[in-house]
Amino acid sequence: MHYGRVSREIARGLKVLRKRIDDAAIPPSKLDESINVATWNIREFGRRRRRKAALHYIAEILGQFDLIAVTEVRDNLTELRKVLDYLGPYWRAVYSDFNTDPAGNRERIAYIYDKRAVAFTGLAAEADPPRKRNKTLGEYLPAITWWRSPYIVSFRAGNFDFILVTAHIRWDTTGGPASRARALKTLATWIDLRRREKHVADKDIIVMGDFNIPKTNDALFKAVTSAGLRVPAPLRDIHTNLAKNKRYDQILHFPTYTKSFTNHGGVLDFYRNNHKPLFRDLDKTAFTYQMSDHLPLWVQINTDTASEKLDQILNRG
Repeated sequence: MHYGRVSREIARGLKVLRKRIDDAAIPPSKLDESINVATWNIREFGRRRRRKAALHYIAEILGQFDLIAVTEVRDNLTELRKVLDYLGPYWRAVYSDFNTDPAGNRERIAYIYDKRAVAFTGLAAEADPPRKRNKTLGEYLPAITWWRSPYIVSFRAGNFDFILVTAHIRWDTTGGPASRARALKTLATWIDLRRREKHVADKDIIVMGDFNIPKTNDALFKAVTSAGLRVPAPLRDIHTNLAKNKRYDQILHFPTYTKSFTNHGGVLDFYRNNHKPLFRDLDKTAFTYQMSDHLPLWVQINTDTASEKLDQILNRG
């Protein structure tokens, strides 16, 4: 981590944060064997100015992982670039564009990764919603709108090539849960159909982001898992809000290899029911605008899949 010149107060806060990170017991990844992947909604990142301490804390948290999908990144990338500077010269970012209308909320999705562990392999695109031909206009028009387009990027770690699809599903106070469920089901179906395409970049697809799903036993969760997406075993019964009673954020996958994930995963609780050691002059709401109202959700991926690939070839024979 490249701290540069920091105040005594920031140094004290970093010591507290590092202790909380240690308590999360995130196992180190191993080159060509495993990577730690996370998704984190950093509240309105880039919309309002954050303190220097907050940017250092965010960098410290991101630096615990090899690859992070970040939602709620806003159009102004100044503070994202500062965080990358703190992370150091091996860190890179690839990010989507933003939509200027109220539904788009000027939001981007960003992937931040350590190039020593993960390589970007070329695919970076926003998902196009399914289209139908309008006979009157003679045009193919979207059948639905996702408000904020999911962002698709391909990576490689070890001998494991994979695609990440990250989404920030609308809360949609007008349409309510039914509208959210339609968006989730359409996304799940779209991903399933895409992975069946002959020339898709890779069929190992991991889906993550803020899906605004409070529980894993409601209609919204059933919608996003309706086409075969599943929760990795280490992430069952995990909650991602500060109160740890909601499951807004998800990491999902289509089970291709039985050993795609290790037994490690969870949330990194930087809050610990007490934000005062990090920002003693702020109330909880103000704290969430410096850090976030979401906790990072993470899982460790096994990137050494060669043996299982060979077993599958032999079993098919």
